[in-house]
Amino acid sequence: MTELTYDRLMIKINQLSERYAIDEEVFYQIIEHWDQQDLSVDKKLDESFKELLQQVSVEMDKMDEILDERPTCFMGCAFCCYFPIIVTRLEAKLIKQAIHRYPKERKEAILKHLAQYQVDHKAKLTEARAIDFKDDPDFKRKYRTLDLPCPLLDLETNSCMSYEVRPIPCRTYVNYLDPLLCEENRMPKETVSFEFLYGPYFEALNEFVQWQYEDGDTGVVDYPDDLFSEDYLINWLNLERNV
Repeated sequence: MTELTYDRLMIKINQLSERYAIDEEVFYQIIEHWDQQDLSVDKKLDESFKELLQQVSVEMDKMDEILDERPTCFMGCAFCCYFPIIVTRLEAKLIKQAIHRYPKERKEAILKHLAQYQVDHKAKLTEARAIDFKDDPDFKRKYRTLDLPCPLLDLETNSCMSYEVRPIPCRTYVNYLDPLLCEENRMPKETVSFEFLYGPYFEALNEFVQWQYEDGDTGVVDYPDDLFSEDYLINWLNLERNV
């Protein structure tokens, strides 16, 4: 088998649009399903959110099949967990809501971890929060050089403590080449991010919340403000901050 090179990978990815087209209707079928369930609004939001995220992962698997390549990422490889993750207040609320629905032992372990995280990384967090992700085009590199782990990263196992609801950037960033590229470079050019998958996911999530708004109950969500307020995940998961 011919070894996959960066140039060959780029050719494959550039040809991907000829063979892959996202079916946005699938995302709408998910929210239609949960909208029809006899559940509380918050439970509907929780389930819709998780299934929409999972559908993004399904789309990633489809592209792997078309590319005929498999990510070289492996369990315990967490170099990508040091990049800045930016999400909306809506997504942050749904992540926190999902955590609070976990079994007691798991939930308490995560909350304890998040509280200790603010203490252990206080200096780096101060630096990270001063980096303006909206107006500084170099914000990602500046943040990455801090080597600040994601607040949901378990440093003992190098695994996500809330894997089921990990944000879109965590699902769409992938390495198909030598895994050492990520170990030896903070920002390797050879990795790939299928960021376009955020579009259909968030459009469906927005549509779902809008339906609840029209019905007069959006649960924990402040509509539409929560959809347009963005911040670092390190800030949203600061337990001292009222999201």
